[in-house]
Amino acid sequence: MASAESDREVSSAICSEFLRFSAKDTASAWLQASDLHKEVYQHLALYVPKIYCLGPNLNPSSEDLLAPLLLLAPLEWYLFGEEPALALARLENSSQPSQLCGHVFKVGEPTYSCRECAADPTCVLCMECFLGSIHKEHRYRMTTSGGGGFCDCGDAEAWKKGPYCHKHQANSSDGSLQASCDPLAQLSEDIVARGYNIFSVILKYAVDMLTWDKEDLLPPGLDPSDGGDTYYCMLFNDEVHTYEQVIYTLQKAVNCTQKEAVSFATTVDREGRKSVRFGDFQFCEQAKSVIVRNTSRQSRPLRVQVMHSSVVAHQCFALRTLTWLGHIIGYSDGLRRLLCQVGLQNGPEGENSSLVDTLMLCDSKMWKGARNVYHQLFMNSLLMDLKYKKLFALQFAKNYRPLQTDFMDDDHERVVSVTSLSVQLFTVPTVNYESLQSDYVRDDHDREYSITDLSVQIFTVPSLARMLMVEENLMTTIIRTFVDHLRHRDLQGRFQFERYTALQAFKFRRVQSLIGDLKYVLITRPTEWSDQLREKFLEGLDAFLELLKCMQGMDPVVRQVGQHIEMEPEWEAAFTLQMKLTHIITMMQEWCSTDERVLIEAYKKCLAALSQCHGGFTDGKQPISLSLAGHMVDTIRYPVSQERVSIHLPVSRLLAGLHVLLSKTDLANRFPEQLPLSELSPPMLIEHPLRCLVLCAQVHAGMWRRNGFSLINQIYYYHNVKCRVEMFDKDIIMLQVGASMMDPNHFLMVLLSRFELFHIFSSADCRRRYRDANKDVVQQNNTLIEEMLHLIIMIVGERYVQGVGQVEASDDIRREIIHQLSIRPMAHSELVKALPENENKETGLERVIGSVALFKKPGVTGRGLYELRPESTKHFNLYFHHYSRADQSKAEEAQRKLRRQNGEDSALPPPTPPPLCPLLASVVGLLQSDVLLAVISAVLQWTTEPSGGHWTESMLQRVLHLVAMALLEEKQQLESSSGDDDITFTFNSKISRPGEAPSTSGSILALLESLQNAPHLEAHKDMIQWVLKMVFTIKTMREQHTASTSAVNACGSVEEVVGERDKAERKRKAEMARLRREKVMAQMCEMQKHFINENKELFQQSHEDADSPGALLTEDPEVLVCVGPRLPGPGPRRRQVVTCILCQEEEEVRANGRAMVLAAFVQRSTVLSKNRTRSPPDPEHHDPLFMHPDLAFATHTASCGHIMHATCWQRYFEAVQAKEQRRQQRLRVHTSYDVENGEFLCPLCECLSNTVIPLLPHTHRYARTHAHTGTHARTHTHRYARTHTHTGTHAHTQVRTHAHTHSPFSSSIQGMITTFGTATYKIGLKVHPNDQDPRVPIMSWASCAYTIQSIERLLTDEEKPLFGSLPCRQDDCLTSLARFGSACWTAGPQITVQNHFTRLLSALVPGVRADNTPCILDIDMFHLLVSSVFSYSSVQKLDQSERCSLGSAQLHLLHLATVAHLVQILITSVPADSSMDQEEVCRSEEEEMTFHLYNDLRTLLDSALPEVSSGWQLWRCVQSGLLPFLRSAAIFFHHLNAVETPPDLHVAGPGQWEALCSYLSLPSNLLQLYYSQRTVMEALLQGWCSHPTIRQTIQGAAPLISFPRESNRLIELPDDYSALINQASSFTCPRSGGDKSRAPTLCLVCGALLCSQSYCCQTEVEGQDVGACTAHTYSCGAGLGLFLRVRESQVLFLAGKTKGCFYPPPYLDDYGETDQGLRRGNPLRLCPERYRKIQKLWHQHSVTEEIGHAQEANQSLVGIDWQHL
Repeated sequence: MASAESDREVSSAICSEFLRFSAKDTASAWLQASDLHKEVYQHLALYVPKIYCLGPNLNPSSEDLLAPLLLLAPLEWYLFGEEPALALARLENSSQPSQLCGHVFKVGEPTYSCRECAADPTCVLCMECFLGSIHKEHRYRMTTSGGGGFCDCGDAEAWKKGPYCHKHQANSSDGSLQASCDPLAQLSEDIVARGYNIFSVILKYAVDMLTWDKEDLLPPGLDPSDGGDTYYCMLFNDEVHTYEQVIYTLQKAVNCTQKEAVSFATTVDREGRKSVRFGDFQFCEQAKSVIVRNTSRQSRPLRVQVMHSSVVAHQCFALRTLTWLGHIIGYSDGLRRLLCQVGLQNGPEGENSSLVDTLMLCDSKMWKGARNVYHQLFMNSLLMDLKYKKLFALQFAKNYRPLQTDFMDDDHERVVSVTSLSVQLFTVPTVNYESLQSDYVRDDHDREYSITDLSVQIFTVPSLARMLMVEENLMTTIIRTFVDHLRHRDLQGRFQFERYTALQAFKFRRVQSLIGDLKYVLITRPTEWSDQLREKFLEGLDAFLELLKCMQGMDPVVRQVGQHIEMEPEWEAAFTLQMKLTHIITMMQEWCSTDERVLIEAYKKCLAALSQCHGGFTDGKQPISLSLAGHMVDTIRYPVSQERVSIHLPVSRLLAGLHVLLSKTDLANRFPEQLPLSELSPPMLIEHPLRCLVLCAQVHAGMWRRNGFSLINQIYYYHNVKCRVEMFDKDIIMLQVGASMMDPNHFLMVLLSRFELFHIFSSADCRRRYRDANKDVVQQNNTLIEEMLHLIIMIVGERYVQGVGQVEASDDIRREIIHQLSIRPMAHSELVKALPENENKETGLERVIGSVALFKKPGVTGRGLYELRPESTKHFNLYFHHYSRADQSKAEEAQRKLRRQNGEDSALPPPTPPPLCPLLASVVGLLQSDVLLAVISAVLQWTTEPSGGHWTESMLQRVLHLVAMALLEEKQQLESSSGDDDITFTFNSKISRPGEAPSTSGSILALLESLQNAPHLEAHKDMIQWVLKMVFTIKTMREQHTASTSAVNACGSVEEVVGERDKAERKRKAEMARLRREKVMAQMCEMQKHFINENKELFQQSHEDADSPGALLTEDPEVLVCVGPRLPGPGPRRRQVVTCILCQEEEEVRANGRAMVLAAFVQRSTVLSKNRTRSPPDPEHHDPLFMHPDLAFATHTASCGHIMHATCWQRYFEAVQAKEQRRQQRLRVHTSYDVENGEFLCPLCECLSNTVIPLLPHTHRYARTHAHTGTHARTHTHRYARTHTHTGTHAHTQVRTHAHTHSPFSSSIQGMITTFGTATYKIGLKVHPNDQDPRVPIMSWASCAYTIQSIERLLTDEEKPLFGSLPCRQDDCLTSLARFGSACWTAGPQITVQNHFTRLLSALVPGVRADNTPCILDIDMFHLLVSSVFSYSSVQKLDQSERCSLGSAQLHLLHLATVAHLVQILITSVPADSSMDQEEVCRSEEEEMTFHLYNDLRTLLDSALPEVSSGWQLWRCVQSGLLPFLRSAAIFFHHLNAVETPPDLHVAGPGQWEALCSYLSLPSNLLQLYYSQRTVMEALLQGWCSHPTIRQTIQGAAPLISFPRESNRLIELPDDYSALINQASSFTCPRSGGDKSRAPTLCLVCGALLCSQSYCCQTEVEGQDVGACTAHTYSCGAGLGLFLRVRESQVLFLAGKTKGCFYPPPYLDDYGETDQGLRRGNPLRLCPERYRKIQKLWHQHSVTEEIGHAQEANQSLVGIDWQHL
């Protein structure tokens, strides 16, 4: 109380002071003062502590009210010298609008980047600019912003074309004028002078306070007159401690509740700091010590400071002033320029002492909220002024290194770091960077909160990036800063990651942001080079080569022999580094390719770096001489299986890339004197890439199994699409380069030596010795030979890189697509994943996909697929170098199958390759080298032996492929040559010569001819024939080379001969297949005849049934009814025999037999609800007898239709319970069903169930009676109601007489009746089971009625017929529910059911109204009808005379309910303007009767209803309103009385009124029900209208439900998904003071936007904290919810607290795919079919079932806490 009183005293003092305060006078005093700084500080020292931080709450509303008036108003008066509002309006009108948009993105706001026009992916547009630009017609990428960036509309450097939207286009015409003139000229000299003064004071005040590190002192001039002993214990956030740790610590330290601790933790995470205690110093210091002690055990403690309240007050106002400055400068570019001048002006300390420098260098010491505010100011000022953007960029670059170092030590995300601004600066190809990055490394916050994150705003501007590279040597600075933070090296100076601690690993992750900055700098290639730019780039390249030299050979591996490796070595860090640098290396090469001088110098530098890395090329290894096939070479002995090998060779690979550029530009031929090609040592170039490829081959051969998974993972990533461009592909190129410079025989001998296969091919008897070797060794060597042959195929055949082959840039990507689609048809996303991305995240797919593939659109499910065009299959290469073994196998199978379908042979020859570039043309010499011919010959000789295991079919396949490649090469040369002298490739003649010593075999050609008919090579026969045909073709071409025409003819004749032979062979096979089919068909015909003869009686019976007229209809179709005295008689009893799915025994359904049950699922539902604002009823006191027409909460029952014995089910459920009890001891808890709540999975279909419905036989307790029984039934019913209501004693005596009627069911069936009734009661009311509760039968009846209503709505919405279209499982479920409802009175005391009937009837019959009976407008008549019919079964027992048939009673209850519903419709559903001009006279009996009844109602209700002049519209209202009721009644009585259905109701469409009325024994003019018994009905009508609440309801006391009730639909979604993202981006968390929600989630049922998955919006439901979505399901969907997670583009299904699943969203891109997580960024459009499918799941009550199936299919070890969403 004392503190409250003191607060009031202070507040009143402030108010009185405010009344005396004049901002204008204060500003005037400041103008006359000689020392403005002193005057302003005195004013702030006086007022700030009085306004801010007066109590525990740092943000009371009075601060926002008083601060503008007492603190900011004087500043504005001083600045403008007049009323601020008028001055600002005038300033805004006079200033020219900026050509730059500069809209700063909110968290989650949609951003758009044009894939065709953006200079790089960081160039984005806001939604407004995008919709007004030309880019919306282009291919674009849509993403959500993380917050902090701004729109690049108007920045000409950001776009190749279309830099302006329509809005900013108008301003661009004056762009040159704006750029040339000074914005300050638009302001008066007085405003400029005053603005400079006040901005200097205020900005310095803000910077001083935000960087202030004293906890209880203030800067000079701000000391308060009365300090006081009031302190705050201020808790700061970091990215190290978890929410749970902070919450637990706060509960201990400040003695708060968990909810308060959660609130504290949420604010700390959002704002960066939060006061957790307010009081004197000692009180706060105590809390600090507890927090530090509790959080320092496992890591560094949470940062806590005890700060004086005046310090905190001034810091709060400092943030407010920065926001104010940002607001003021938004009115004028002149004021913006003025603030930039003040911010960048150096202080008295000299260079780098400006206020902006101070803020940047102290960035890591500030809290998150402060960082965000000043980053926003930087973006609104420095980055929006083109002149000062360059100056700021220079300062940023100067401070880059310390800033990044601070960030590495910081534990906050980069988004709150100033280093994140680099993208705004460095992508401007024109920035103190080193110091900034050093701070960032030391910082403990994420980069998004660091000043280093501003690099994206700077480095991505091409002109800025170039300027900084030249003036500040930015490229070298970034690389050296990066290298400096990777200090762990081995003895050779290579990076060493294996001994990294957790802290070092954390820093390594942060260091990677520097690579991003380097990428920003390099992302735009220069079109013009200056000497300075060349010099600085090459200097940066030197630094980059130093980095690559530290990576060359890192993480070497040695083969483990004998014992498995004990601990998996660290390998991820090296590959992470490689992946991050991949695009950098590519961009370096692209920069080099734009200038010949740079390329030559870069090549020299890279070659020198490689020489330094491998100065000792021989590695001290033993030199050896190898000889084979008459050739000899000197090399070293280096067995890869015994020595150290590294996969990381970036210097070698960079040199390979540069060499290809030399070849592409033909520099080697034009300037040979400038290139050191003669100094190259080809063996040195190929050595390490070859070792790496041999390592991969040996791993595939299983030789490195004992080295564990680390090596397997490295090999995987080496070939993976993310790394292969700068790893595997460059190694192949380097081998091609080496092969082009070496003698091909020498090259192949080195290859054999490194593969450790030389001994196999070097002597004739070696193979014999090799055959006797260990089986594992034989298998390994076979695999190595296959891999070596595959490598030779790749070296010779891979020519689709510009500079290797004479190809276009698009040819490579086209070939990649062809080979991916050769495996199988693929979706767009699959193709994109299989293709390498460039630095702009583009694959080039869209440019070429149309020429090689056809797109097939998806249906309601699945994805759109690309299929390969038939004409593209000719480009298929079985040994495509990017195929894995699995891919190759799948592609081979698919292509062979395709060729068989087309009637072609199964040979898969290589495609014709493009010609090689001149620099690499000699590579083809490998194909005709003596060594390769010796290898081919040896393999072919081995294959002549059918068995022995010393050769494989893959080996032969590769040899045939090599031979085919050589023949194609020779054919190409022959076709392109002009004479014999031009042809140097003579492979054909070489394979025709017999083998030389030591081989004594025949020629390769002879071997092939001998193999073509070998039975054990049947699979290769077609390929061998293709080779022989090609040999013959080439031979003919050589012989007739001079006469080209005859050569072609000869080729054609040869092809015809071979083709005829092939045709004959295929014809023979086709004939055999035809004979085999005929034989099988004959056998089937014989079996059919045999079956018919054995089952003659069955077939005769079926024909008779089909022919008999009564097969489908009853005797007289006119009297086919489902209710009333005309019901068909019992007839012969039909046996119902079912089979138990558990024991497979058959059982007849009998009343006294064993109980059979259906698995069922009962759930609460609001699917048909018309009032979602109604709060759930109190389960203990709720009376469910009368269902309100709004159907706000109901119970639905569904079944999968599978039948079990009750005893079998009980045993099964007990087993499930036992299993779940055992499971609790394990790691994972089952989530798809909850045994404690009675849930289980159907044993057959695994459908979620929570109870069982007993199967009951249909019993005919009534026979045909005469018409007079109807009158008796009505009399009996009325008499019973009056007696039971008014003569209580007599009635109870009478009931007791019959209370113990013997149940007609066996004990087991009786038990199941109780089981299902109790389950429905328990779930429907959410109470504990109690089979004695009188509400048990009511809940079962209500569930039956609601289930029928929901099915009727579903059939109507889908325009299906009323009967004949339901699945069997729903049909069986409805039959079981109806029969259960009519029998459930046997499970409990009859007095209970009879009392229910009395109350139900009292709602309809006048004069017998019981207490608290609702008026007819508050009763759903179909529920009333169902409950009345079911409960009448017990009342019928009182009729001892048995003169009343049950059918008659049912009919009259239907009549009563129908008339009551008709009256409901007339009262609630007639529109006010229902008179029709063209219908002045009532033309039919129905219209006349309806008109009179309506007027009677108006009279009874004192004209509360609108006046209607015609009955035509009234009758239409009645018909449309009654139709759903009649349809539901027909379904109900059909299943209750087991009556056949009329054919008219098996057809969908209009015109079913008469058929329905006939089937229900009702007149088609339903008004006759009223007028035929007018005396009785008028009394009823008067009774209904005299109810005390009916007039209040009509007059609007409660919402009226009109009929027919429209089906509920899921909310309408926008067609364009970005509109939804935009809507969600402006959604703020309702509990976080305007903070943006991190996971906005849209309820698809009611449209509410919720703050999901956050502590701030957790609510307590049933004693447990749950997330916003889970809490919402209880109010909106009775525990079930359908949501769209907007930023993830993901549909979320929730059921209760423990069940949920993610479901594909209804939004698809142009390729027919969803984009969950918005990873691909393709524009998304609403797919109505998929949205309807989600809606159908909801209407069918199948969402819970879908969740169950999803959770069963995805049983991950780490479950999702669905209740927290």
